[in-house]
Amino acid sequence: MQIRNFSIVAHIDHGKSTLSDRLLMRAGAITEREFKNQILDDMDLERERGITIKASAVTVLHTHTPAGGKPEQYMLNFIDTPGHVDFHYEVQKALQACEGAILVVDSTQGVQAQTVANAYAAIDVGLEIIPVINKIDLPGAQPERVAEELEQVLGFAAEECIFVSAKTGQGVDELIGQLCEKLPPPRGNPDAPARALIFDSIYDDYRGVIVYCRVVDGQLVKGQKIRLMGNGREYQITDLGKLMPRPTRVEQIGTGEVGYLVAAIKNLHDVRIGDTVTDALTPAAEALPGYKPIQQMVFCDFYPSGKTQYDELRDAMDRLQLNDSSFTFAPESSDALGFGVRCGFLGLLHMEIIQERLEREFNIEVVQTAPTVTYEIALTGGESIRIDSPSELPNLTHVLEIREPFIMMNLILPADSVGALMKLCEERRGVYRKTEYIGPTRVILQYEMPLAEVIYDFYDKLKSATKGYGTMDYDLLGFRAGDLVKMDILVNGDKVDALSLIVHRDKAEARGRKLLVRLKKEIDRHLFEIPLQAAIGGKIIARETIKSVGKNVTAKCYGGDVTRKRKLLEKQKEGKKRMKRIGSVDIPQEAFMAILESED
Repeated sequence: MQIRNFSIVAHIDHGKSTLSDRLLMRAGAITEREFKNQILDDMDLERERGITIKASAVTVLHTHTPAGGKPEQYMLNFIDTPGHVDFHYEVQKALQACEGAILVVDSTQGVQAQTVANAYAAIDVGLEIIPVINKIDLPGAQPERVAEELEQVLGFAAEECIFVSAKTGQGVDELIGQLCEKLPPPRGNPDAPARALIFDSIYDDYRGVIVYCRVVDGQLVKGQKIRLMGNGREYQITDLGKLMPRPTRVEQIGTGEVGYLVAAIKNLHDVRIGDTVTDALTPAAEALPGYKPIQQMVFCDFYPSGKTQYDELRDAMDRLQLNDSSFTFAPESSDALGFGVRCGFLGLLHMEIIQERLEREFNIEVVQTAPTVTYEIALTGGESIRIDSPSELPNLTHVLEIREPFIMMNLILPADSVGALMKLCEERRGVYRKTEYIGPTRVILQYEMPLAEVIYDFYDKLKSATKGYGTMDYDLLGFRAGDLVKMDILVNGDKVDALSLIVHRDKAEARGRKLLVRLKKEIDRHLFEIPLQAAIGGKIIARETIKSVGKNVTAKCYGGDVTRKRKLLEKQKEGKKRMKRIGSVDIPQEAFMAILESED
């Protein structure tokens, strides 16, 4: 039996999941009724949002007859990947477990930012790429124009592109034929000691950790004693299987095949994505290369609220991290909010998904602080440290300079939106690099920008400026020094660490003023006056005041001596002074999220 391993990659909403379902149907793995259900997107969130969040690996058997040849059976192992920029790490993991990739492009939208990023990621790993132009059944489809764009931007010959409609099934048989004939078989030595690459894992309450792996050398057999090379721990395989697309038990997984194993692994932290599984009795000499360390881009704090306890939050985070190794967390505490966790994410959508999964899957309620990026701090002693929260910034007398992360951003947009986008990028401290035309009406703009200027509302502004047609993709360039300062927010004279920000000095005053106006709207009036202040070091740069709740203490005085009224008002004033000194201010979740709001 011949084996072919490939990934399906594309920009968001170009039809990867529908094409995956159509391939499953053509191979007889699912019925026509199941095809309509986006079968590989099994998370509620994926179905509701219409996006893929987790890559899904599946195996199907297909009989292919080449022109003038004999029928031969093929095992097709393929991975449906996410398209959003935040989940690019999932795509990179999937590509390293394959020999080929299907690059899907929407025939009505053409080449987009993630199309380019995914194509280069596949080329970097050395994969054979099959370009596919999807949605040719739509009235606005222009497959020939899109094929020319692919040739111009990525160098694929226009005549090599396969035109398909995943919805109707047109062209899918030709695609399957190309997969069988064009993609190389897996490399690997069946007689060598077993080596398998872990590319994903999930936790099951009854079976422990379920490990998804690609066997590179040798084979895995039920009952075999295995060793995880990262930590040296040994286990015995109790169950082996493949997703076809439903879990199907097998006795062994051979060289080049993809499947899952269960080995009574109870500790969540024993399994690491990118680790190598080998035979415990005759182990391999060296581990597989694995994956590049994940670079978290956005950080924020989660604190338990409502009935949720810290221990429940910590346990839920442990479980989520096994299922999604691309986010990290560490204990954190705050004077205002108590004990919580500091989390690192790949982007804002990733952060939103994790918060929603906490609430849905684990029934956890959290207060979330405003997101920040990682900063590199050069100290006067010569060493450098990295911080992911403004509260961690050392005393400024020991700081030589603050460096912020810069990204190289590629924007694909209509030519008539270039002026508006260039203005937006320059407002966000962007440095222009180049413009490239990919047709008479579409342009690639390239800018170097600080990541902190992008993570909040840049994507929304991009969509507004381009009437929804603009797309973006970015890569981290490194850290660069800037004129950055820490801006503290004081509520009733007390610093609230969770509201602190690191901002560019030129924007600090305007940003502080806007933030205080938002906070004033979000924090309820109390029985005493609450001053809100923005400060850099000891200098107050902006102030707003929340007036106290008024009570008419003289309402019961009908006439009489004015001194009686004055006495009551003085008594009220003394009470408010005392209250201001000892009263505490309740800060709602919306106040922390006010920092996120658009700066307009």
